[in-house]
Amino acid sequence: ADAMRWFLMASPILRGGNLVVTEQGIRDCVRQVMIPLWNSWSFFGLYANLAGVEARTVTDAEDPLDRYVLAKLGTWVRGMTGYLDRYEIAEACESTRSFLDVLTNWYIRRSRERFWLTDVSGDLSEDQRSPFDTLYTVLETVCRVVAPLLPLTTEEVWRGLTGERSVHLTDWPDAEVLPVDDALVAAMDAVREICSTGSGLRKASGLRVRLPLASLDVAVPDPVALAGFEDVVARELNLKRVRFLAVDSPEASAYGLESRLTVHARVAGPRLGKEVQTAIKGSKTGDWSVDADGTVVSGGIALVEGEFTLEQVAGSNDGTEIAVLPQGGFVALDTRVTPELAAEGLARDIVRGVQQARRDAGLKVSDRITLAIDGDDDVLAAARAHADLIAGETLATAVEVGAVDGGLPIDVTGASATVLVRKA
Repeated sequence: ADAMRWFLMASPILRGGNLVVTEQGIRDCVRQVMIPLWNSWSFFGLYANLAGVEARTVTDAEDPLDRYVLAKLGTWVRGMTGYLDRYEIAEACESTRSFLDVLTNWYIRRSRERFWLTDVSGDLSEDQRSPFDTLYTVLETVCRVVAPLLPLTTEEVWRGLTGERSVHLTDWPDAEVLPVDDALVAAMDAVREICSTGSGLRKASGLRVRLPLASLDVAVPDPVALAGFEDVVARELNLKRVRFLAVDSPEASAYGLESRLTVHARVAGPRLGKEVQTAIKGSKTGDWSVDADGTVVSGGIALVEGEFTLEQVAGSNDGTEIAVLPQGGFVALDTRVTPELAAEGLARDIVRGVQQARRDAGLKVSDRITLAIDGDDDVLAAARAHADLIAGETLATAVEVGAVDGGLPIDVTGASATVLVRKA
C-alpha cells in the first residue's frame, strides 16, 4: 500500500501531468525509498542490540560525520516543512529520496565500523554512544516527517525505535534544535563528490573496490577547507594516500591539464554581431587568455559571463587517470598495481568470501570462528601476509593456511580458493 501511495505522490500526476502506471515504477519506489529506510532501521536494531545500547535523541555531535548528518537532517526537515505547507508533494518525495541516499550510501557506510563494538564492558563512552544516538535521532525524525507519505512503513519503524503508541500521534519535529554548520556540510558534500569521481575512475579502469591503490591527488580551489578529510576519502576509495592540493600549486600543475574555451554563438551573437566569429576562431586556435581580473578575451574580444564555457580537459598520464571535478579542480588516481597491492586485494577478496560462508552457515555477526584457507599459491601467499587483516575482519580466533578438508570454494579474482568456517 505504501509503495503504491508513494508512486502516485511522486509522479507527474500531482502536477497535472500524465501518468502511466507500471510495475517497474512501483518497484523503483520500493528500491529507492522504502528499502533504504527499512534497511537503516534493521542495521540500527542489529548493532544497538548487540552492544546493548539504549539510544537517545541528540541535537548536536562532535564527530564530523555525526554532525554532518544532523546538519543535513535539519536542512531536510526545514525543506520538507515548506514543501508540505505548500502542498508540493512530489518535491517532498524527491527531497526524501535524496536525503535517504545521503543517510544510507554515505553516513551509515562510512560509520559502519563505529557501530561494531566487539568488546563492550560497562557503560559506553560518549564517543562510542555518538553514532547510535545520531542514527536513532535521524531515523526517529525521518519517521515523523515522512509519516504522511509512508504511513504504514514509518509506523512500524517508529514503534520499533521508540516503543511508543503511534508516530501519527506525535508532534512535527523542530529543525531549529539541530546544528547548522554550513562549512562542514559544504566540505563533506565536496568530499562525497570527490569520492564519486574517484570511484568512476576506478570503474573506468576496471579496478575493483577491494583492490587497494597507492594514491589519489585532489586539486581544488580551497584545499584548506578539506583538511582532515583525507582519511575519509582514503577509506571510501581504498587508498593508501590522499593529498589535497591547490589547483595552482606546482604539484597540480605537473599533471599538465589543459584548459579549453568554448564560445556560445547563440548567446554572444546578439551582443557581438559579426565579431562572434572572430571570438570563436580565437577559442579554437588558442588565441585566448584570462586577464588578472578574470575577464576572458578570445581573438582580442572580451567576453562576458554566459557567452563562454571555460573547462579543464582531463585524460590519462603515465599510469594516472585524471577526471575534472564539477565544483572545479580535478582528481588524479594512480592506477598502477604493485604485487603488494594485488596481494592485499586478494586478501580482501578472501574476507568477502569468508563473510559469505559465515552467512551461509547461519552464524550471527558476533560469532567468533576458526578459519582454514586453501587455494592457489597467490591465495596462500596473500593469506599468510595478511592473516591479521583476515582474522580481524571475519572475527576469526585462529587462521590456518594450507590444505583444507571439506572446504567450500569462494569467489576470488583470478585465483582459486576454498575456506572452512567453524564456530569457535
